[in-house]
Amino acid sequence: MSRIRGKDTAPEVAVRSLLHRMGYRFRLHVRNLPGTPDIVLPKYKTVVFVHGCYWHRHRGCQFAYTPKSRIDFWERKFAENVRRDRTVRRQLRRLGWRSIVVWECQTRAPEKLTRRIHRLLPVR
Repeated sequence: MSRIRGKDTAPEVAVRSLLHRMGYRFRLHVRNLPGTPDIVLPKYKTVVFVHGCYWHRHRGCQFAYTPKSRIDFWERKFAENVRRDRTVRRQLRRLGWRSIVVWECQTRAPEKLTRRIHRLLPVR
């Protein structure tokens, strides 16, 4: 697990590239916000979390499987991740920030993701 990166993952870079091409400007990994969001759009008071389907348990996704060994350990770990994600989004909402979650599997269809971002963010 020490090799698992928390920053600059391929899905995160893909989302950043897409946002930049769409004309949005942003900050990365702002530490003074709860959860250190992956992407922060201060102008729109919006944060974007790029979640891995496996680690953050994307419902109904083929990549959100549970390993066959040490099942109790993994279920507890995944539940803590999901609980922490929910708490962080709630804290951000209380501070007046909108949060968008982009799942790793969604980065595999850039056209669809572009339409979703257009729907969720104000038009530039």
